[in-house]
Amino acid sequence: MSKIYHLPSGPGPIGIFDSGYGGLTIYREIHRLMPEYDYLYVGDNARAPYGTRSFDVVYEFTRQAVNYLFQSGCHLVILACNTASAKALRSIQQLDLPTLDARRRVLGIIRPTVECIGDITKSRHVGVLATEGTIKSMSYPLEIRKLFPDIKVTGEACPMWASLVEANEHHNPGADYFIERDIYRLLDKDPLIDTIILGCTHYPLLLEKIRKYVPAGVEVLTQGTAVAHSLRNYLDRHTEMDALCTKGENSAFCTTEADDRFREQASRFLNHPIRANKITLI
Repeated sequence: MSKIYHLPSGPGPIGIFDSGYGGLTIYREIHRLMPEYDYLYVGDNARAPYGTRSFDVVYEFTRQAVNYLFQSGCHLVILACNTASAKALRSIQQLDLPTLDARRRVLGIIRPTVECIGDITKSRHVGVLATEGTIKSMSYPLEIRKLFPDIKVTGEACPMWASLVEANEHHNPGADYFIERDIYRLLDKDPLIDTIILGCTHYPLLLEKIRKYVPAGVEVLTQGTAVAHSLRNYLDRHTEMDALCTKGENSAFCTTEADDRFREQASRFLNHPIRANKITLI
């Protein structure tokens, strides 16, 4: 991003980025809570999934998307992707943002998700269901340990879940096998878990099946609501950033994949049709 010298200085939309479609569940909850703002969503669908890619590749791809959003007028960008938040957020904040307009910000979704955990778990045993990349990054245990050092965190990778959603197979009975298996594997590791974080933005579409196999008394936490309320609080506390976010009740969607495919998939995540533009990230 250090190569970009002339960025729009006037107010612009809130940028939301994900490697695929799952970030639409984050956008949905943010928009539900704050419909008055303008939003620009970018999905790098042509290069998804990010979960199995290296830190360096995820950082480069995420940097390109943030660049695009900054050039499109966004001063605030939300990485609505657990893998990007885990593998790229810190590098962008520490290496790239200092060379740009000091008013611009890039925020992730892992920290807002874990901030509310302390008030939810009673046993102080928390589970995380996420992609292989997010589990291997140890981002959730590290963030939770910073805030709540007394909480034990156990993770389980769910390699098939996001693929089931993207293939529109998540409603089929065959999906139950993988969901039941991975939940039981997690609970076998730590039977004292009373709170499970869904650490992938695709997983809210599996929520009905997930709750089917989670024992009574175990809380299941999705990210969208937590992130939306955290963003509302952030803008209330940072009025200078709020002033740089336009409020025209408009949302625009961009994808690196074919726009017709994005429209078809996105409508399942948002429950209404949208328009999308195809873009190239460099």
